Amino acid sequence: MTIFDIKRYAVNDGPGVRTTLFFKGCPLRCVWCHNPESWTAKPQRTYKQSKCIGCRTCVEACPQGALELTAEGIRPVEGVQCLLCSRCAEECPTKALEMCGKDWTLDDLMAEVEKERDIMEQSGGGVTLCGGEPLMQAEAALDLLRELGRRGFHRTVDTTLYADASIVKSVAKECELFLVDLKLMDSEKHRFYTGVGNEKILENTRLLCDLGAAFWIRIPIIEGVNADEENIEQTARFLSTLNWKTKQVNLLPYHDVGKDKHRRLWSHYNPQHLTMLTPSDETLERCKTAFEAYGLKTIIGG
Repeated sequence: MTIFDIKRYAVNDGPGVRTTLFFKGCPLRCVWCHNPESWTAKPQRTYKQSKCIGCRTCVEACPQGALELTAEGIRPVEGVQCLLCSRCAEECPTKALEMCGKDWTLDDLMAEVEKERDIMEQSGGGVTLCGGEPLMQAEAALDLLRELGRRGFHRTVDTTLYADASIVKSVAKECELFLVDLKLMDSEKHRFYTGVGNEKILENTRLLCDLGAAFWIRIPIIEGVNADEENIEQTARFLSTLNWKTKQVNLLPYHDVGKDKHRRLWSHYNPQHLTMLTPSDETLERCKTAFEAYGLKTIIGG
């Protein structure tokens, strides 16, 4: 399985203190994405210009000649394919270049998870599979979830639910909680901002209810995208029609941390310059009140 980050002592990815494993690969392309390094399933080079001393070591180390030193720092050479051999990152003396994404065996990954067992057990926490979209690596994710269950860890899956229903059913048997990302109720707007429609996501949300699975809904609140009264009302009304056990909604205020990550990937954040603003406290309280009016436990943050 390909993992691009392991976050220890996480407190916002499910109950208790958790170890969060970030899977590479995602079928969505959210304009505001905080983890654009998760989009492709393969490892990638990343570059932090502030660490670069312009020594050209990486340029000379690349067997493909895929890098060059410019006035703006190291850049990929247009038209030359990187073979992901990692030589540039291995030779870089300041770690300005690094590889994002590593293939793990199940045994090696479990050895990392076991390091924090005590704090997870003491806090009522566990392990969260995140991404990207962990359901894109369904077979590996299921193997990991089964092993976590065998060892007694609480298992949470943070997902867009943009996956085949058969995968959702299989995963539901192997975890205690889902964190479901719900972004927009209008499918065409959802497609505009994320690259895919929301029909499959809504269908799988209903499926979780039919399966009796526990899940929390997490909504990024973004002024100019989905914080308007119409979308919030439609979302609250949809959730109120579901027969689900937990009835918890987490409202996550937008921030633009993805901007720097795009720079490190030599890509562009919000290239269409769409309006996306951090919501005010008043907007967050309005949204919270709207969900609570439908009997939904609503938390700002988390």
